[in-house]
Amino acid sequence: MTTTPILITGGTGTLGSHAVPLLRAAGRTVRVLSRRDREDADGVEYVTGDLMTGEGIDAALSGVDTVLHLAGGPKGDDEATRTLVRAARAADVRHLVYISVIGADRVPLAWLRTKLDSERAIADSGIPWTTLRAAQFHDLTLTMIEKLTKLPVLPIPGGLRLQPVDSAEVAARLVELTLGEPAGLVPDMAGPEVHDFAELARPYLELRGARGRLRLPVRIPGKAGKAYRAGANLTLEGAERGKRTWGEFLAGRV
Repeated sequence: MTTTPILITGGTGTLGSHAVPLLRAAGRTVRVLSRRDREDADGVEYVTGDLMTGEGIDAALSGVDTVLHLAGGPKGDDEATRTLVRAARAADVRHLVYISVIGADRVPLAWLRTKLDSERAIADSGIPWTTLRAAQFHDLTLTMIEKLTKLPVLPIPGGLRLQPVDSAEVAARLVELTLGEPAGLVPDMAGPEVHDFAELARPYLELRGARGRLRLPVRIPGKAGKAYRAGANLTLEGAERGKRTWGEFLAGRV
């Protein structure tokens, strides 16, 4: 067991729940940053800190040479990442690994802009780094479809295509990168298939016995809509491909 801990932000989230046991299985000591107090368990140390305020971050990085930055939310990712970068630089971190989103540099949405700003903060930090951009996870795609199918009429965003990827496969790739040498911006990771929204919703509705739902085509407005219709959120060539399909994921979850 390597004693130098790897610090994981977002270690209790969707990706983190997969990455932590994989790193443990690889023989690495794992330290998870959490905003709430947690008891150490299964050889994982939990430390309390807040990336938005900086409280507890210096202590969390003590003795750490590698950071896997998975924490994220609907806003403030750029600010949180800059806080982490400042503390990691002071702690002489040797490798900072970050998960970003395909299209962060091409789709003009505020949330994606924070992802791009986070990428830039890491690349400009002076810390050796690796960034992986991934497609939307199956889990998040399912959440979106569940919310929309609760509406009286199912909206079908015209021109929107997704290539959802399995979060466990993304986590495995991130662990591989974390255990390797800093590699900069690596090839994107996407799912094995590209679907429009109607194709994503159809098998979900069938599994729920709601195939006959009324549907309403809608147009995503503005520059973001234009970017989505142009496929700016996709990587059709040169991406790492996951293996688990949307249909296989649904069969196991719905």
